Amino acid sequence: MPGSSASERPHETRGFQPPERRSTPPRPPLGDLPPRARFSLFYYLAIFAGFLILQWLFFSQTDAPEWSYSAFLDAVQADKVAQVVITEERIYGQLKPPAEATPASSTAQPSATTTPGNVTAPGNVEAPGTATAANTAKPPLDVPATKAPWHLGRLFGWWQQMTGDLKRSQAEQESLAKLYFTVLPLPDPTLLSVLQAHGVDYRGRVESHLLRDVLLNWIVPFGIMFLIWGLLMRRMGRGPSALQMGKSRAKIYEVDPALRVRFSDVAGVDEAIEETREIVAFLKDPAKFTKLGAKLPKGVLLVGPPGTGKTLLARAIAGESEVPFYSLSGSDFVEMFVGVGAARVRDLFEEAKKAAPCIVFIDELDAVGKARAQGGPFMGGGYDERENTLNQLLTEMDGFDGTAGVIILAATNRPEILDPALLRAGRFDRRVVVDRPSRAGRKAIFLVHTRKLPVAGDVDFDALAAQTPGMVGADIANVCNEAALLASRRSETQIGMPQFQEAIERILAGPQKKSLIVTPEERRRIAYHESGHALVGYMTPGGDPVQKISIIPRAAGALGYTLQMPLEDRYLLSRDELLDRVHVLLGGRAAEAVVFESVSTGASDDLEKATSIVRDMLIRYGMSDRAPNVSLVARSGSGYLGPGFEQAQYSQDLAQALDDEVIALLGHAFEQARSLLISERPRLEALASALLQAEELDRDSVITLLGEHPTVAPWR
Repeated sequence: MPGSSASERPHETRGFQPPERRSTPPRPPLGDLPPRARFSLFYYLAIFAGFLILQWLFFSQTDAPEWSYSAFLDAVQADKVAQVVITEERIYGQLKPPAEATPASSTAQPSATTTPGNVTAPGNVEAPGTATAANTAKPPLDVPATKAPWHLGRLFGWWQQMTGDLKRSQAEQESLAKLYFTVLPLPDPTLLSVLQAHGVDYRGRVESHLLRDVLLNWIVPFGIMFLIWGLLMRRMGRGPSALQMGKSRAKIYEVDPALRVRFSDVAGVDEAIEETREIVAFLKDPAKFTKLGAKLPKGVLLVGPPGTGKTLLARAIAGESEVPFYSLSGSDFVEMFVGVGAARVRDLFEEAKKAAPCIVFIDELDAVGKARAQGGPFMGGGYDERENTLNQLLTEMDGFDGTAGVIILAATNRPEILDPALLRAGRFDRRVVVDRPSRAGRKAIFLVHTRKLPVAGDVDFDALAAQTPGMVGADIANVCNEAALLASRRSETQIGMPQFQEAIERILAGPQKKSLIVTPEERRRIAYHESGHALVGYMTPGGDPVQKISIIPRAAGALGYTLQMPLEDRYLLSRDELLDRVHVLLGGRAAEAVVFESVSTGASDDLEKATSIVRDMLIRYGMSDRAPNVSLVARSGSGYLGPGFEQAQYSQDLAQALDDEVIALLGHAFEQARSLLISERPRLEALASALLQAEELDRDSVITLLGEHPTVAPWR
């Protein structure tokens, strides 16, 4: 929106308030954990036996129709049967293909009363082309067995092609399968003579395909299913099998010189580094501390805003100590299955004790260490998986020796919601604050992130640090990366100061949107709006200097912006300085009222910021005329992710009085800014005209147009 002034919000410093210490009864000694169940070979044998039983019960029959004995004899006498296999329990047969079947000759049919003694032996047949000569060339009969619905041969047809004639097509294989049949045998002494007389190839067989059928019906299909299921579970992050559910998900960073992070790679948090140096000394030489009876804290809690380098500091401690580094997030413990989180905590500490000395780092501790609700299950407490995991974590931290060389590091940006049991002595009893860096810290961070970048000689890191108040290490790393990308787009060989300044503007206000079509009248209104911000800010002694004015739309929703940067970090602001910021925020709307005699929707963001400053003055800082020296805040926390305070209850009369005072202060500030712009109308016109022509004005151009700074604010 037009008039979105970038300014540093006031910082509030509070003394450290240690958590309330409560006396806890001594914990009884812990017993040995029950041994874990082992998956022995007996389980595999039981599964294989189950497959054999299922195969014998359901899939031990043949996949061929059953004929009556009379139909079988009729087919033999009609010369339709090619070959049979006779077993003790079954007769398996195969018909001739329709093209080979011929009507039976009346002279070739033997009498039904022929005795076995009248049959010529197969070896004495003299006619050419008789059964003996023909049957020797036929392949052995193999009647297909009943297959499971998921049988691989039934699904793909590859088994028939591998065991049958490779020259036959799939259609021929299917037509051949229809020629098989089975018959229950009867006591018939004339059967062999009938088969011999009609040239049927007959033989006996004692064999079983049980193992082959079990392999194809059960082992291979289910093996493929389990393989696919395991791959899917790996992709979903659930592990290869249910047996790995309770295993720790910690990522282990071994002592690799190529990947080792040092304290020299961490900048802007010098106090936090000094607090953690004794951890490094303990891990390198534990005897130095233990010989005097000293015990290093088991848990160290790193707290601070997001992006300040808590994880990087933990890795630097491990790199300086040259010990293994176990890293995981608090959400890795939480699982939908009951007991999994506690099992992972136990497994993590068991692995850490084996690898001691080492460092265990738990990022986002608040995901598992959130304060347990009070009042029982009916008041929101009760038993859940997160509470079970937290209890196990507390027990494990009490259970290992402080001289074992295992250091528990944890990071969070929400320390106000952690369970008090985590913060008591003997657990996370040391708190290291990793706060936003100062100006000198930001300069050091710029130097760290530009070590491997081709930076031009005109880059002033001190000026860049002054232009980035409130930024953390992650923001500065993003600035350096954006500057490198901008230089690459323009085919530059080095990264210069203009690229860094443009990168800062892109992060604060978003990239430019020159394709956005703005009408000439809107463009003129935006120019006067931003000129009003800049002129009021310029005429305010002690205010943040105006670094840049632009009417180029940005992707963040701003049609223009006025960039103000402090020359130094400010931690305390007076009442007059806060009101000066309100004047600057309302300067854009006042300029519209002076020039166009009407206001627009472009000042919505300015009004939100100005109202927030005035309300904080009256409610938090006790700067109200109606209720002076009274703070209406019930509870104030660290507020790394938000305001961090809770408004107290007060009377309706006082609320009405505060609302009236807010309206009065905002109205008075608007009138003062409007009066200033009326008296400085020529400067306003000159600044707006130059902005309409150039679209952007830097600090030197603003000073050239507006002249010297006043020593006293016009409204004082």
